[in-house]
Amino acid sequence: MREFIVEADGGSRGNPGPAGYGSVVIDAATGETLAERAEYIGVATNNVAEYRGLVAGLLAARELDPSATVRVRMDSKLVVEQMSGRWKIKHPDMKPLAAEAARVLPAGQVAYEWIPREQNKHADRLANEAMDAGKRGEQWDAGASKAALAARTPAASPAPEPSGPPGDAVAGAAKAREALTRTRASSSAAPTQPVTRPGPKTAARAFPDPGADVGVAAGEDAGADVGAAAFAVPGAGAVPGTAKAAAADASRSAAASDIRAARTVAAPTVGWGAAPDLGAPATFVLLRHGETPLTPQKKFSGSGGTDPSLSDVGREQAERVAAALARRGTVQHVLASPLARTRETAGVVAARLGLEVAVDDGLIETDFGAWEGLTFGEVRERYPDDLEAWLADPEAEPTGGGESFAATAVRIAAARDRLAAQYAGRTVLMVTHVTPIKTFVRLALGAPPASLFRMELSAASLSAVAYFADGNASVRLFNDTSHLR
Repeated sequence: MREFIVEADGGSRGNPGPAGYGSVVIDAATGETLAERAEYIGVATNNVAEYRGLVAGLLAARELDPSATVRVRMDSKLVVEQMSGRWKIKHPDMKPLAAEAARVLPAGQVAYEWIPREQNKHADRLANEAMDAGKRGEQWDAGASKAALAARTPAASPAPEPSGPPGDAVAGAAKAREALTRTRASSSAAPTQPVTRPGPKTAARAFPDPGADVGVAAGEDAGADVGAAAFAVPGAGAVPGTAKAAAADASRSAAASDIRAARTVAAPTVGWGAAPDLGAPATFVLLRHGETPLTPQKKFSGSGGTDPSLSDVGREQAERVAAALARRGTVQHVLASPLARTRETAGVVAARLGLEVAVDDGLIETDFGAWEGLTFGEVRERYPDDLEAWLADPEAEPTGGGESFAATAVRIAAARDRLAAQYAGRTVLMVTHVTPIKTFVRLALGAPPASLFRMELSAASLSAVAYFADGNASVRLFNDTSHLR
């Protein structure tokens, strides 16, 4: 029975953005390329393009020999794990594509293997050729691909006519098979990152927080170097995938590779390592607004009472965080809650970055009802039963019909999903409040209800959460105030 190797890849320039896939079918015995497939598929995500590449490669293998066994090799951990049945397929765009791939050949004929990106260069090249063709308003052409490859490959000296006996050709084929076997053995023996899946998304519930301007625990400031790396633009600095990128470029020095590998280990990651096949994440840089006159007094300051502007201290804090973000140079968009203190803070930062501010109602603070403008002690004195219920039950509302933390969390979760899709692969600064920021972090961690009592969030502090295409999240920074010192 024949054995084929199918290598497939897909890419999206924007995720979602202009996308294409590439697939190659290889004779496992000889290493000969038997078929190539590539196509520009319009606007799609990386994962959709990868699945389309898989389907095309399997169809090409079936055309060659429907009885052959097929070993699929891809650098998409997501596709390999899902098609192997080890990970559930949750995304609605992935389910029909996975089902289509599963129907091409009987399950017993197909096995899946993850390989590092640098070992999938053939399919990656085809996918990029397809995207380049789409940019020109064309579709990928196999003849043009071969001509372009030949143009990039140095001309070889003509091979001498064979002079040995016919058996030399057999020996040559045997050597080719042996070389391929060594390559495959090396690939399978290479250490892979341990699979430690993070927990699933938790239900959209937040839990007791003493108020927008009421702290409950002291936390340590994150260091400046940690903060700079936490929301770096993918591909620059210490971000997941740089070690693989260094390995892919043989011209880089071993020292540079070691430095990048060290940074990759140090960088916060999601699950088994935030592999680049998930695409660049949407990174939310969460900035709490600067101080208002109510902040030092630890008074409830939500969305249901007065709307204080920044104090002189708050404006100075906004200038300092603006300078810090300008030095880092990673923010690409600025969003703000509609309240005055967040819009004012965002305006200072955006002016320094040369960006516009977009107001998003989903980022607004909780409405604390009759508690607005009161200290925690004053609320305990005036509304002890209501406060006790509010602290114990996320469904409880503040006195006077305020917003429960459960309702706040539903709103924040909806904003998270909407904005993560809108800003996929981008870094966006969100100027917002204590409750929204703590809720973003708690949901990302899948933390227990009591976790919010153990979070200190200072005025003008920075936090960061990255959201990946498979629905997982990575908390990269929390309550960084190093820029204020």
